[in-house]
Amino acid sequence: MSAGGTRAGFIAVVGAPNAGKSTLVNALVGSKVSIVSPKAQTTRMRVIGIAMCELPDGARAQVVLVDTPGIFRIAKRRLERAMVAAAWQGAEDADLVALVVDAERGAGPETRAIVERLKESRAPRYLILTKIDLVSREKLLPLAAELNGLLRFERTFMVNAPGNDGVADVLGTLAAALPEGPFLYPEDQAADLPLRLLAAEVTREQVFLQLHQELPYEAAVETDKWEERDDGSVRIEQTVHVRREGQRAIVLGKGGARIKEIGARARQELVRMLERPVHLFLHVKVSERWADDPAHYRALGLEYEA
Repeated sequence: MSAGGTRAGFIAVVGAPNAGKSTLVNALVGSKVSIVSPKAQTTRMRVIGIAMCELPDGARAQVVLVDTPGIFRIAKRRLERAMVAAAWQGAEDADLVALVVDAERGAGPETRAIVERLKESRAPRYLILTKIDLVSREKLLPLAAELNGLLRFERTFMVNAPGNDGVADVLGTLAAALPEGPFLYPEDQAADLPLRLLAAEVTREQVFLQLHQELPYEAAVETDKWEERDDGSVRIEQTVHVRREGQRAIVLGKGGARIKEIGARARQELVRMLERPVHLFLHVKVSERWADDPAHYRALGLEYEA
């Protein structure tokens, strides 16, 4: 390709729950586009993050990263089935597939099941071992050899995404492997996620960060109102859905202290991301059957009948 040309394409980032996919995508993009928490399965939709990359030959590439929900072997509930279906659809539609594996956990049953299914993929596959700062080099090399023995990967990377170790190498390699073609999104766009959904994800992240030991991951957040104000600020009203009255009490906290803290931290994050004042109002509602409501699945870009 001649100097000054362009490349663009989709890269599906797949892996077991809590493998570090969202942290990696955020590091590759250089800004927050996907929520991160200690709780597994926090990513429910296919969040698209967009990274620009200058290549050594003078070409420029637009790397469109599809951060998929974590894939787990036995999806019993409707929401879990929908999340798994979304993850595999993202992998099937992509130009490249990046399998993210938590180096500390190793090649467990869920990762092995994903590897088995990836054998059917026609797209080039790359292996990314994350959280390498928690594992000795003596364990990393056998793990890489084991996974490459199960499936031939184009290349294996070892990264510590929070510290940005190895991230630039991943981005440059994936960018160079994309097909030649025009950019798919505006160059200054970091994510393809409606602002109402992005705001809901930011608040849901704070719910998980502050309550991950006390609340099931099924808790949901919806943006009910988004009002652009004359002074340049935005007023956002959201509902936190829980399934039982006891969970509502947990989210509210004593005297409403917990929900105020969740709102304050979410508002700070939204101000940083939107670069303008934000007025955030949160309500907590018991919605026993929200996980069975097709409207919730449509809002998340998931298939209700998966």
